[in-house]
Amino acid sequence: MKNNLLRGSDALYSACIWLSGGSIFVMSLIIPWGIFARYVLGTGSRWPEPISILLMVVFTFFGAAAAYRAGAHIAVAMVTDRLPRVLRQLLVYVVHALMALVAVFSTIYGFKLCIQTWGQNIGEIPWMPVGATYLPVPLGGLITLIFIVEHVVFGSQHQRAIVTYDHATPEPETI
Repeated sequence: MKNNLLRGSDALYSACIWLSGGSIFVMSLIIPWGIFARYVLGTGSRWPEPISILLMVVFTFFGAAAAYRAGAHIAVAMVTDRLPRVLRQLLVYVVHALMALVAVFSTIYGFKLCIQTWGQNIGEIPWMPVGATYLPVPLGGLITLIFIVEHVVFGSQHQRAIVTYDHATPEPETI
């Protein structure tokens, strides 16, 4: 059961990384097109800017979830590194609790925002509902919450043994 949960979490983490990276990649193609269309062709395209903003939101929320799981999020450790070990361990749980609070807030109010704005359309992209552009907020919050629970229950991903999955055997092998 534990290995299946960790395998699912690994897949979710990988999906977040690919989605974030793909967003940056597509954005790096769209922005030059917008510049080319405006200054070379003399006709500015209306869609590159809102699509790029949407991709940046996708990158931000899914990338933040992946960074949290990887322990690569911004952390100022100057003060905490000087505290006694017991206080440092306590602060780890305080940080997880505060992050969980933020993730729950983002998830609940993000979904409410999506629902309330779903009937509106973006002027430059009339086929896209405004609520769809806000979906990365609650989804990123939910994924972050999953990673927080994983960290509290199973520990940091850095402190677990490297596991390879052989599809022929039901149990993973530890390297």
